[in-house]
Amino acid sequence: MKVFHRNCKRAGGKSRLLAVFFDIYRPDAKVGRFLSVLILSGMAFGLYRGIQDNYLAEIIHITPFERGIVEFFREIPGFLLIFILALMYRFTDSRIFKIGIAIMTGGLAGLLLTSTSPFFMTKIFVVLFVVLFSAGEHIVMPVKATISMDLARHEKTGVSLGITNSINQLGQIAGFILVTGIFFVLSRIGFDRKDVLGYRIIFGMSLALMIATTMTALALRETTLKSQRRRFYFAKKFYKFYMLEVFYGARKQIFLTFAPYVLILHYGASPSIISLLYAICAVFGMLFSPLMGRIIDRLGYKVVMVADTLILIVVCLLYGFSHRLFSVRIAFAVICCNFILDSIISIASMASNVYVQRIASNQEEITATLSTGISVNHVISIFVALLGGWIWKVTGIEVLFSLSAFMGLLNSIYAATIKKEEEYKIDKAIE
Repeated sequence: MKVFHRNCKRAGGKSRLLAVFFDIYRPDAKVGRFLSVLILSGMAFGLYRGIQDNYLAEIIHITPFERGIVEFFREIPGFLLIFILALMYRFTDSRIFKIGIAIMTGGLAGLLLTSTSPFFMTKIFVVLFVVLFSAGEHIVMPVKATISMDLARHEKTGVSLGITNSINQLGQIAGFILVTGIFFVLSRIGFDRKDVLGYRIIFGMSLALMIATTMTALALRETTLKSQRRRFYFAKKFYKFYMLEVFYGARKQIFLTFAPYVLILHYGASPSIISLLYAICAVFGMLFSPLMGRIIDRLGYKVVMVADTLILIVVCLLYGFSHRLFSVRIAFAVICCNFILDSIISIASMASNVYVQRIASNQEEITATLSTGISVNHVISIFVALLGGWIWKVTGIEVLFSLSAFMGLLNSIYAATIKKEEEYKIDKAIE
């Protein structure tokens, strides 16, 4: 990489852009295969995510209340993540990453089976394979972030996370666009959007991509992150991070679970529309992730954390009350725009990773803390999913999203109490 980096600096145009790109990473870093895994898995996830909610609502006939139950079980792997990783505490992060990818592949294979076999096309089997996919997804989450930061120069970790997100979003864009295109073509040749054929095609394509992802991931070299990881990690200096994860887990769960259902059940959004919205969100994510990384590096994680959740309050209220403020057509447009805005501000969640990285003593501590944080926010997430479905059924979406807005307010207030990086440095110097 050193030779390549020197040659890039001598050249101009695109070569200079490549030089800037590689300047983000350590000279000995091997990023090509890692980024390939991210884009392939992103495409597979885009295909899967683009049809998930429509598949549950229109093919498996999952009601909003049942959707909360599905999400309860889907988030169980996140709650148990600290225990799952404890079983693999002797493994390096790259090996855990590979295991998570393989488990995701198994989940998609099961979902393809549910769409092709009447025996398996039941709520129980669908939930089982959704949970299996979720288990792999949650295992990958913390180690993907730490691998990305480990490959980067210390002062470029925020930018590296932004690039990692952008590459993943690029793959998702391709997946979402494929879903939109396939369902559009099927509708033009006479297939109803509720026909299971479209879902079989998408699950099959997603599985093929995840198999390719698994094969590429297996070729990854071991990272510098060694296996001497603590099984459980709770440190006093991270207690505010853990509390923020509780707030974040509560308010994000309402969006992840019920925002697509608002579009599908209240406004009749088809898989093509849902996938198109996800594609637009991914485009914005790809464009804004590097920018957000630079903003975090320049302004600090605290400013981003506070601003993020203040904007979220407006987003929550629009989700809950647009149908009362506007006509159906305008309300649908507002909710679609809101859906995109919600996705954009969620990019700022990487600030918490940078916060942990800045105050941690080493990479082991970062991985352990992020893993614990995911489990902490899932403690509240799994119960919010159940409670959210019940609130929707009993009171409607107004109360549901009002509660989410209140969580956003609490999140902002608490984030304002976090010390800036400079203050931590002063405290360390005094010690």
